[in-house]
Amino acid sequence: MPSNSMNVINYNRSQLPQRDRFKNVLGGYKSNRKTEYNLPKATTKQLKEIGKRLREERKVRMLKVIVLTFVLLLVFYCVLVYSMDGMIELLG
Repeated sequence: MPSNSMNVINYNRSQLPQRDRFKNVLGGYKSNRKTEYNLPKATTKQLKEIGKRLREERKVRMLKVIVLTFVLLLVFYCVLVYSMDGMIELLG
């Protein structure tokens, strides 16, 4: 049985495409390639402004999530109450 399983594994491996799978990946995986980034220098004042802006955006996003959750729960509650009222009428 081991020889059959090895044959199946080798057959499956031979069916795979014979190409360099990650040749188009940014930076690549070859050790002789070196990725260079041209990042601008930022002052501490700029970094503080960026951090402040990100905190404000996070607050606004969290507020939107909370309001949307509350509205959806309210709609779900209304649908539940309406359907229970209908069920009570059917039973009574």
